[in-house]
Amino acid sequence: MGNWLLIRSLIKKLLFFTGLALFFLFTVNSHIKSTGEAHRLKPEDNFKAQTAIVLGAYVSPQGQLCDMLVDRVQTAVDLYKSGKVEKLLMTGDHGSTTYDEVNHMRLYAEKLGIPTEDIFMDHAGFSTYDSMVRAVEVFCVQSAVIVTQEFHLPRATYIARSLGMEARGVAADRHLYRGVEYNEAREILARNKDFVNVHLFQPEPKFLGPAISITGDGRQTHDQ
Repeated sequence: MGNWLLIRSLIKKLLFFTGLALFFLFTVNSHIKSTGEAHRLKPEDNFKAQTAIVLGAYVSPQGQLCDMLVDRVQTAVDLYKSGKVEKLLMTGDHGSTTYDEVNHMRLYAEKLGIPTEDIFMDHAGFSTYDSMVRAVEVFCVQSAVIVTQEFHLPRATYIARSLGMEARGVAADRHLYRGVEYNEAREILARNKDFVNVHLFQPEPKFLGPAISITGDGRQTHDQ
């Protein structure tokens, strides 16, 4: 009888803390989604910012951008050509000589007609959090339009605004993508992780470095 009472007590505690964790998980998720939606723009809206921050995604060994990344770069190029941003900041993973997102993003934007001096590259954007911290601390970005897919946009915008950037977002969904359900589910955990990062741990990015103002010449960030 005593063992059963102990087991029942442990089950109640487990259920209580599980419920509490789920409540926190979905409350934070809802908060970040609603905040991101409140600062979302349409490309045709009237606005102006220093730069479009283009978040990286998979690039093949041959240098082919995945569909999501093609759409992000094309959306940012359209914003530049319409005069709504003055620079493009390509941020992604260039952590080794064998994998390079940002140079291929830059080359694609140049192919679409963007002057090379107006393209900045963040070679150490290894996560959304790192990209936003580095945008503020390294590239001195004060105002930006963040360009990524709709599922990713609320988290990126939330992080940027929490760091003091005047950030808004434009969704770059121009195709139907594979794995939409997986991406949405993954974002619930990612939003909670970055909520804790922003408001509690505030970790430093993997790399920082000297300031390179987004108002200058982007070629100083080019390595090729």
